[in-house]
Amino acid sequence: MQRYCESFIYQDLIKKMVFLGGPRQVGKTTLSQRLCHDHFASGTYLNYDNDADRRAILNAQWRNDSTLIIFDELHKYPHWKRWIKGIYDKKLASQQYLVAGSARLDVYKRGGDSLLGRYHYWRLHPLTIDELPTEMSTHEGYQRLLSLGGFPEPFLLADEREAKRWRRERFDRILREDIRDIEMVRQVQLLSLFVDALRERVGGMVTLSNLANDLSIAPATAKNWLALIEKMYIGFAVYPLVKNIPRAIQKPPKVYFYDNGDVLESGGARLENLVATTLLKRLHFIEDYYGERCSLHYIRDKEGREIDFATVINNKVIDLIEVKSTDTRVSSSLQYYTERLKPQNAVQLVGNLPRSFHQGNILLTSPIEFFKNPPWQVG
Repeated sequence: MQRYCESFIYQDLIKKMVFLGGPRQVGKTTLSQRLCHDHFASGTYLNYDNDADRRAILNAQWRNDSTLIIFDELHKYPHWKRWIKGIYDKKLASQQYLVAGSARLDVYKRGGDSLLGRYHYWRLHPLTIDELPTEMSTHEGYQRLLSLGGFPEPFLLADEREAKRWRRERFDRILREDIRDIEMVRQVQLLSLFVDALRERVGGMVTLSNLANDLSIAPATAKNWLALIEKMYIGFAVYPLVKNIPRAIQKPPKVYFYDNGDVLESGGARLENLVATTLLKRLHFIEDYYGERCSLHYIRDKEGREIDFATVINNKVIDLIEVKSTDTRVSSSLQYYTERLKPQNAVQLVGNLPRSFHQGNILLTSPIEFFKNPPWQVG
């Protein structure tokens, strides 16, 4: 199936180099090779994990008549930013470059010249409610996303046992190969326990000092590991919105996972995680395509009034969203902050609500209905 950002990446490749980041096994290699097959006369695919390809990369050995060169997992080369800058500045006019990786690639080089101005950055996300195979009903896709997650292989296979095997093997490879290649982490087993602890806390505030104490690690280590989890596209932190929120809490993040199957609790927490990943995917697209500044937050004040998600674009609150499995009573916190922040949309998402309705300015609807019109339906 064609991925949601494919045509936009092609438009950017004509003009600049493209960096394509995203979780391991989310489909970056497949997308890269599809771009090459559908839009370019010829191409060369080089993966830094492969010994022969690595030598070809470091020696700049590829054909002049290749119109697209794909460098996969290049970030594992310690000096990759300096290397690709030198290669790009000397490239043939007929060639375009795509750099793909399972770690964040949008980090500017410290000191000296940066890559700024030479590339566009895209982030590829798993499948979501608004990006399903055309032959699949939205209801079936929604149920698969809740139980299997949105990574293409387990989602399309639709086998719970195989999905668990796939998930374990993927996570082991990230911990024991990918992280080892780019970070000095000696306590891999403790890092695994740290991730497991976060999986148990999806939807709740995470006090890193308490978690560090539980695992007998330093609070600074817990903070660094959370940053590493985000860098490797395992999970992402959502921080409280504090601007224009009197008596807002300041620090504790909530942590969600790109793979919905990573969430241990199969009820409300998994639904909330699915909403979080879908919102983040949309915000990343708006950033990557339109260039807007976007962020995802939650709201909680010292009186305990809490809203699950607030989307912010260019410092303006766009959506206030509360997530409920079955409850159709409007959240009093959502009512309170809708009156004060006046967002464009105030929504209570209810898991399997058969029919949408308004109560005042608040829309009660299902995730299927709310997410049916994605921002990549441009034009």
